[in-house]
Amino acid sequence: MSDSPARHLNLAGASNFRDLGGYSTRDGRVVRWRQIFRSNHLGHLTEADIEVVRLLGLKSAFDFRGAEERVAAMCGLAEITVHSLPVEPTVVAALRARLASGVPLSSADALEVMQDSYRNYVRHNTQSFRTLFAHLLEDHAPLVIHCTAGKDRTGFACALILHALGVPDDLIAEDYLLTNRFYRRDPSASSDLPEDVKQVLASVEASFLAAAFDAITADYGNLKNYFSEGLGLRASERASLQARYLES
Repeated sequence: MSDSPARHLNLAGASNFRDLGGYSTRDGRVVRWRQIFRSNHLGHLTEADIEVVRLLGLKSAFDFRGAEERVAAMCGLAEITVHSLPVEPTVVAALRARLASGVPLSSADALEVMQDSYRNYVRHNTQSFRTLFAHLLEDHAPLVIHCTAGKDRTGFACALILHALGVPDDLIAEDYLLTNRFYRRDPSASSDLPEDVKQVLASVEASFLAAAFDAITADYGNLKNYFSEGLGLRASERASLQARYLES
């Protein structure tokens, strides 16, 4: 049996709380366990959850939620430092605008809006992800990255981190899609939308992440250029990230 830590922590008041550790890189190193976590928001943690999370020794949370989202569910861990890196949500508003125009919504509409949202992470929100990488170069670990659902803004951020650390594409895709196993949908969220649309919003698909990386290729030429020009991550800093978060 493996003696590796559990990747997923089953919390009552949060879902999709996962460790990015344990993935092998192309050069044979391994992402350190218990350094970088990802989750949905931390505003509904139970007392038992808080005790579990405290044992992880978390120092910092990096929160991609917009202003209203943060106010609605403040972090339940008073002792950690929260860094706000706002990427305002657009998906539900875009779908509601379509609904208000009198056009019936379908799952295809939801897929299109989700993909466009991911493209906009690159085209309109790169500064927030750039700030995340600046923090990752400092001594903030163990840390958790989250948004509201912990699947889209967080999923793109974590895919970028794993790419920067040299994890192969197939493992990055595998980690991204674990959301479909561990995310618990809030049944009250977006209750005015059709059920098939809500199902799309409550999941992730490879095409979502692909849309973001297609935008990177279109706007920057390749991922290497995005790291240097978009995220401001020099080769020496990428090596520093790998020294900090990888073990031999």
